[in-house]
Amino acid sequence: MSSAIRVLCVDDHRLMREGIARIVGVQPDMTVVAEAADGEQAVEQFLRYRPDVTLMDLEMPTMNGVQAIQSIRSHQPDARIVVLTMYHGDEDIFRAVAAGAIGYLLKDTLPDDLIRVIRDVHAGQRAIPPEIAAALGISGDTASAHIKSIFLKFNVHDRTAALAEALRRGIIHIP
Repeated sequence: MSSAIRVLCVDDHRLMREGIARIVGVQPDMTVVAEAADGEQAVEQFLRYRPDVTLMDLEMPTMNGVQAIQSIRSHQPDARIVVLTMYHGDEDIFRAVAAGAIGYLLKDTLPDDLIRVIRDVHAGQRAIPPEIAAALGISGDTASAHIKSIFLKFNVHDRTAALAEALRRGIIHIP
């Protein structure tokens, strides 16, 4: 199918990577164009296949996910990368978003949520994990509205630029 969403799956654990590829691969509007087991392979496969959406693990040998995201975004600034990780700490979210990820999901996410996020990201939306919205006691829609408001106030169009502006204004500090 020529209009299928082209997906790259990146994870150093073969079972996880192949499981995700199978979940994605059975969708009628998606196709897995490549898989990678580390960050270096991720960059190589991205450059070779130019997927619409990349699913990226963070903790991998050789080159970690954040480094791979940075490398991919240096070649294609509008690359749509969703981080899939077991970790849900604020620092992990910060590092991934600062590197250019536009989505973030935990590996225990339900398959239906993963598929929805791939479709949303492909359509140009950002993926706000339900875990983050729940931790703040708000809905995903409310979290998205707050992010849009921040973008407007900072006169930016993405999270990386918002983060840079917040750092510049002294609103947040990195130790």
